[in-house]
Amino acid sequence: MTKENLILLADAYKYSHHKLYLPGTQYIYSYLESRGGKFNETVFYGLQYFLKEYLQGVVITKEKIDEAETLLPQVFGRNDVFDRSKFDYIIEKHGGKLPVRIKAVAEGTSVPVQNVLMTIENTDPACYWLTNFLETLLMQVWYPCTVASVSREIKKVVRQYYEATASEAAFAGIDFVLNDFGFRGASSVESAGLGGSAHLVNFAGSDTLAASVFAKRYYHATQAVGLSIPATEHSICTLLGEEGELEIFRHVLNTFPTGTIACVSDSYNIFRACETYWGTELKEQILNRKGTLVIRPDSGDAVQTLLRVFDILMNKFGFTINEKGYKVLPPQVRVIQGDGISYSSIPPIYAALQKAGISAENLVLGMGGALLQRVNRDTQEFALKCSYAQVNGAHIDVQKMPVEMDANGQLRTSFKKSKAGKLKLVKENNTYKTIRQNDMPALQDELHTVFENGEITHEYTFEAIRKQATL
Repeated sequence: MTKENLILLADAYKYSHHKLYLPGTQYIYSYLESRGGKFNETVFYGLQYFLKEYLQGVVITKEKIDEAETLLPQVFGRNDVFDRSKFDYIIEKHGGKLPVRIKAVAEGTSVPVQNVLMTIENTDPACYWLTNFLETLLMQVWYPCTVASVSREIKKVVRQYYEATASEAAFAGIDFVLNDFGFRGASSVESAGLGGSAHLVNFAGSDTLAASVFAKRYYHATQAVGLSIPATEHSICTLLGEEGELEIFRHVLNTFPTGTIACVSDSYNIFRACETYWGTELKEQILNRKGTLVIRPDSGDAVQTLLRVFDILMNKFGFTINEKGYKVLPPQVRVIQGDGISYSSIPPIYAALQKAGISAENLVLGMGGALLQRVNRDTQEFALKCSYAQVNGAHIDVQKMPVEMDANGQLRTSFKKSKAGKLKLVKENNTYKTIRQNDMPALQDELHTVFENGEITHEYTFEAIRKQATL
């Protein structure tokens, strides 16, 4: 498969930087951080994919330079911006491999915001321009990091309500509470694989098959890491019209007489489906199954709909009271809410169930667009900034510190203030913090070299990443 031309994977303005850096510039050192955003912590995940897919090995070739030399003068309308000799040098001196060093915190690590997550620097002084040329591509790690962070924060919410209302035995299934329904809503197959696998750092339920493919291809997963179950969709349940819905439901149960199966039940009337079909006509068949039927509402207000659905199901199938005093349906029946699920909608749902005396273990969730698509670089305020340079042999700490005006016309220092110097991430009293490289020498640097001069020097398995991310 033909790889993308790395020479063309940068913001257009960056092709002028080899001229705009001061003469005598030798080294540029930059770092990546999550400056703030929606959550107080950011999970680092996805860099290994970008290293393997785009940066490792011979990535600069004459043919790729030729392609760039044809396109870029057209982009700029002038011939004095793109300089092919800069890339020809990488072929002549480095065999087409990138003379840069990248260090990063272990993938799967959750780090408080405003800390360094990754650094990059050129290793050949002639390639000072290369460090931030790679920013455009490497910055895209914001996406898997943000999806992993959203997923992890939801797991915190789930765990909170499980600790309050669920039986101890139910905790064994907590990894299957949030299921990825986002494949069709993702912007590309690459997004689905990258974002979907980021979700699987925290949970195990997923219908985004590309996520398991990514985990195997780029993170040494030995088997599928996203697990699913047989499930219907509306095209199945509406096939015989409203009058044939019960027959369809019976067919679903007959087709999979054992194991877990999900059935969307709101095609016409979710409450009739629960009371008359599942709770009366098919009740005995369900209770006699060796497995679980997961009933899926898919429209209406989630809180009100779920409260009514659970009321019907518990009246029809009965319930037990767990050791924490909350109602639990028989193990043959559960409910999945997959409509309108987001980080903000989940707590009110679980809170309503808790108030009604219903254990969180009765409900699982499906999340699509809000998981894989409703995020952007500003969700966690990602930035990559230069913090150190060497110019004509002089070592320079580089920093931006904007003065900005607030809505009241008052001046203040912007949150965009960057860090200065060469950095390291340390752990002191079980808390991460960013310091200068030479400070606190007794504390080891949590940033590890993962890429140097065209070669990946350290790899992570998906299993190790999951272990690292465990709450």
